[in-house]
Amino acid sequence: MLDADKYRHNAVTTAMLMEAGIALMRQNIRRSHPVMSEAQIAARLRTWLHREDDPIPGDTAGPVRVRERAT
Repeated sequence: MLDADKYRHNAVTTAMLMEAGIALMRQNIRRSHPVMSEAQIAARLRTWLHREDDPIPGDTAGPVRVRERAT
């Protein structure tokens, strides 16, 4: 596979996974708050997407580790 094809495939896969994650979070919000309107759900989803603070508990597998590059 050519490098350009590999990068294109990776970009498409990343976009599909991102769309799936957003759809799952929207479903999670809707299930957790069944009386919310679609506008409120959309606002909460935007807040989740644009958060800059610490990860939500359970959102990561554990502490971030920084690896040194092999020389």
